[in-house]
Amino acid sequence: MGGNEGIHPSPKLIMLSAGGTGGHIFPADALAQDLLSRGYRVVLVTDVRGKKYEPFAGGIPVYVVNSGTVGAGLYKKIKSIASMGVGFFQARKLLSDLKPSVVIGFGGYPSVPALYAAQMKKIPTVIHEQNAILGRANVFLAHKAQKIAVAWAHVEGLEGDDESRAIVTGNPVRPDISSLFNKPYPTIERDGSLRIFITGGSQGASVFADVVPQALLNLNPSYRARLDIVQQCHLDDIPRVQKLYDDAGIKSDIRPFFKDMALQLEKCHLVIARSGAGTVSEVTTAGRPAIFVPYPHHADQQQKRNADSVADAGGAWVMTQNGFTPDALSARLETFLQNPETLFRAAENARSCGRPDAARKLGNIVMALASGWDKPLQD
Repeated sequence: MGGNEGIHPSPKLIMLSAGGTGGHIFPADALAQDLLSRGYRVVLVTDVRGKKYEPFAGGIPVYVVNSGTVGAGLYKKIKSIASMGVGFFQARKLLSDLKPSVVIGFGGYPSVPALYAAQMKKIPTVIHEQNAILGRANVFLAHKAQKIAVAWAHVEGLEGDDESRAIVTGNPVRPDISSLFNKPYPTIERDGSLRIFITGGSQGASVFADVVPQALLNLNPSYRARLDIVQQCHLDDIPRVQKLYDDAGIKSDIRPFFKDMALQLEKCHLVIARSGAGTVSEVTTAGRPAIFVPYPHHADQQQKRNADSVADAGGAWVMTQNGFTPDALSARLETFLQNPETLFRAAENARSCGRPDAARKLGNIVMALASGWDKPLQD
């Protein structure tokens, strides 16, 4: 009998690569948890910003490589390209040391070094596009990726053979969010409380601190008495906003960041938010109607496209930042307070856009590639 009897090989390793912002990290976290449940080993490659999210997915190893956003101006472009060049060689060494079976990227320039190095080494790669338009990093990586996972049925920027390798998975959300999909919309009465959750993403959004309180002050006192406001604000804005709500007799909970996103979504009747891909995916999976105010300064208007996808299904209302005024917002909120059934119907329409099984579908793709199967599973 051989001396190696009973020794089993280590589980295969999957490498995730994501930029260090919540919009990229949270979908990677959701996939990591799915892959861990299948018995894989998982590591994350990110930029220096990603370290703040540790422990990641319960404590998997996190590696930092150089990267950079290609900015305006010759100097910034040269600096960014040089930084990504360093990141490429760092990622190449990691690949040689760790020997992953599959590398999957979640977009953004920080995902490029690991994905590009993997493609050069002929390691199978998957890219995930969370927005309704293919980002520039994913455009660069798409041609050599084995599979292109997308969050929306119609994604702009896929060309030729790339489109044939695209699979609609949705945008993975964390298990505590996906569990909300089958929970009912909270009871809402014609004269009852209306709980509004206002969030501006990981950094907040000053426009909400400026517009929302003034809009609520425009409402008559009987409507204000029914409001229950939960709002994310910059630290500097909190004292001013809190005083406005207190003076107006509006119940409120104001914080710089909410770590209990699932709980806040579960309890609210309406969300007012930016429309980054992660936020839109979480709101629709929870089945909550929303007023989306897209970030206006993206050249490709990716947040507007994300929001329009839900609004077209009747699950949200889109207000451009220029049109997001106290008068316009108070008029819209007044209609909701008068006709709460409007929110109930929109909630079900929003839920129809949700994809609570996105992490599982993406995990199936990765598993199929790691196993060497010709046709990755989609369901």
